Amino acid sequence: MTSNPTWVLSRFPVGMPVPDDFTLEDRPTPVAKPGELLVRTLWLSVDPYMRARLSPAKNYAVGQQIGEMMMGGGVGEVITSDSPQFKPGDIVQADDFGWQPLTTVSAKTAVRLDPEAAPVQTSLGCLGMPGLSAYFSLLHVGRPKAGETVLISAASGALGQVAGQIARIKGFDAVAIAGSDAKLDWCRSIGYRAGINHRMAGDLTEAIAAACPSGVDVFLDNTAGPLHDAALLNLNTFGRIVVVGTVARADKFDQPDIGPRFLRRILVTRARIEGFLLDDFEAQYTEARRELTTWYRQGLLEAREDVAEGIEAAPHAFIRMLKGENFGKQLVRL
Repeated sequence: MTSNPTWVLSRFPVGMPVPDDFTLEDRPTPVAKPGELLVRTLWLSVDPYMRARLSPAKNYAVGQQIGEMMMGGGVGEVITSDSPQFKPGDIVQADDFGWQPLTTVSAKTAVRLDPEAAPVQTSLGCLGMPGLSAYFSLLHVGRPKAGETVLISAASGALGQVAGQIARIKGFDAVAIAGSDAKLDWCRSIGYRAGINHRMAGDLTEAIAAACPSGVDVFLDNTAGPLHDAALLNLNTFGRIVVVGTVARADKFDQPDIGPRFLRRILVTRARIEGFLLDDFEAQYTEARRELTTWYRQGLLEAREDVAEGIEAAPHAFIRMLKGENFGKQLVRL
């Protein structure tokens, strides 16, 4: 194979990304360097964190540069290997997949998957980065106690659907915020007690108060924006807000995040607002993956997926995820 259609960043998005921010180039098949694997891509993941990388602004991770190949999480089959740890035919997951059918990944960061244990694409969803993020942000940062109310935004998304089910398993009172009644129906089916359709709710502060009559103890904030402000006004004394994502600001990424300043509310409730990055918990990944996999195999953890088909669909899948149009974990199948 000498042709390898590859998506590159053609310009930094202004506001919400659009398809013209990306270009599909016909590139040759890459050659694996020492320490790399040549892999046939089976699945690509598109995730909210990727929006922050499409900007010249300083970020916690190295940003994507103009003309560079788009990168993200993926699953693929090893074609050639320079590492004794992997052989042709192995199925691997890594976070440095290029948006191309044949790509190279580092053997140091690749993880061999067992297709018999779970569908391989779950390593990009409920058993991968989103699942781990749900696990640690809820249990290790939010630290809810049995019976406490946990409010979760983007509740039907890749992270939110896992967090809601962990809350159910652990005996917390889970309340969902999502963008449609169909998404809320799904959330209730997996263990959320109640739900709020933020597109139809009107006054969000009142809607949260009605769904959480005892107040909010932990808010898992996957969106930022007005939902954050409304949750804060319903926060109980010593409540916790875990800032996991800011996808609601995908169309205003380079603008100041200005809203009401509820400092008096924070003072009176003695609230804790803490940012979350998954990398801080790397030493505990193995334990968390083991527990998530056990729940999955016991049927306690479900995973809804939203699958786009073909390499051509990658930018469109990414953009629709940022707009909240996906239903479940957004994936691209090659």
